[in-house]
Amino acid sequence: MIKALYLQFFFGGLVSLLVITNPLSKIPLFVSLTQGMSELRRAHQARMACVYAAAIMLVSLLAGNVILGAFGISYGALRIAGGFVVATLGYRMLFLSQDPGMTPSTKRREDYSFFPLAMPGISGPGTIAVVIGMATEIAELDNHTARLLALGMTTLAIFATCAGIFLLLRSAGWIAQRIGRAGTEVLGRLMGFLLICVGVQFIGSGIRTFMAGS
Repeated sequence: MIKALYLQFFFGGLVSLLVITNPLSKIPLFVSLTQGMSELRRAHQARMACVYAAAIMLVSLLAGNVILGAFGISYGALRIAGGFVVATLGYRMLFLSQDPGMTPSTKRREDYSFFPLAMPGISGPGTIAVVIGMATEIAELDNHTARLLALGMTTLAIFATCAGIFLLLRSAGWIAQRIGRAGTEVLGRLMGFLLICVGVQFIGSGIRTFMAGS
């Protein structure tokens, strides 16, 4: 039981978050926004963007069920809606070659860490939908110990995802030169396909929850 929860909520959460955040697609955005900044300033932007993104995901994980209860939204409805959002973002990435984040602004600012890097770049609507979907799965576990373990593993998955994104952003310039525009597009389309799979899985889980509750 313990091992199954570890695999499901840590590795499953890690894969889902890496797919939905699509870190490689953030490289052109980060390079463009931080152009002309010193290495120290670029490192600060990358670090703070990941801190903000982790905070947004943790709030979604911990308060997601409270928000759903306040608005009377069932777990099944959330999963189905979240699945459609995630699948739509995946469709855009696969067929339209569009990143679900934002395009860089032409107006230069000193700080891009929260907007648009953290929100909606890393932790956009799709990421929040995935995290709240995980929260609904945790809430449906049958005992308190299992819920705490699943919550801890999911939190570790969030931290691991943001740590990986930070390392990637710190190497953004070097990676962009090596893989080129074509490589970034190919990887983005692959992530889009995986994102559609995640969305379909959420929709199927939501339908099963509706059927069980009816």
